[in-house]
Amino acid sequence: MAKARIYQRPKNAMQSGRARTDRWLLEFEPAEAKRPDPLTGWAGSGDTREQVRLGFATAEAAIAYAEKAGLAFEVVPAPTRTLKLQAYADNFR
Repeated sequence: MAKARIYQRPKNAMQSGRARTDRWLLEFEPAEAKRPDPLTGWAGSGDTREQVRLGFATAEAAIAYAEKAGLAFEVVPAPTRTLKLQAYADNFR
């Protein structure tokens, strides 16, 4: 049985926007290791569940789906946001 991971997407560190960070995602853990393709050398595997990513509005909806589908799952809590409040003038002290 495949194990799923339910988590909330963190904010992109390279951008200041927080688009799509309110959605919860359900992803499957890889069932087999990746191996290089003999022709191209690209890494890949025969595991097609790794390509599936389901989005939900709430964590409860994602958990309900996983329980209904009979999936073993792990809920990763959302990272806490810490704000570093400082004045622009503090950069020059």
